[in-house]
Amino acid sequence: MTTAQELIDRGIPFLDQVKNRTAGGKLETWLNQTYGPGTALYDDLARMITEGVRDGWAANIEVDGPRYRRSKIAEPADALNYFSVTAVYMDSVEPYRGQYHQHPYGELNLVVPLTPGAELMGPRGWQGPGWTAPAPGSHHYPEVRGGALIALFYLPAGRISYDITPPAA
Repeated sequence: MTTAQELIDRGIPFLDQVKNRTAGGKLETWLNQTYGPGTALYDDLARMITEGVRDGWAANIEVDGPRYRRSKIAEPADALNYFSVTAVYMDSVEPYRGQYHQHPYGELNLVVPLTPGAELMGPRGWQGPGWTAPAPGSHHYPEVRGGALIALFYLPAGRISYDITPPAA
């Protein structure tokens, strides 16, 4: 059984590598090429966070019932290069939108489908297994389709803002 601390520790070498990089399209491409599915980092983190959700220590706080849950796993700290670590669980066959929010400093987001074919909407469109990296200042609704998935995300300085107003439809 994986613990939250083991997940945090597994991510530290990764955060050492990305600490001076800026989220956005270039980094998203690099993440998917360097640490995509089938790599030791992706596979380890995906397995660990899936166990954490199953065991109840990750993504265990309901935001909109059992199909949309999240939890902070680690606050920003020196050992994490001042990234926070958060997990979100979303489950919907039809496209489902979560809470609108902004990333003042960007986000690095590991996407772990639990249902084959489940996808998360990223800045470049729908993303199955792999990474998204919304740029600093980006804002969006988290969206899922095709079933259940986990998003394990790393936020520089732990910054995320839910007090932003969505654009008019």
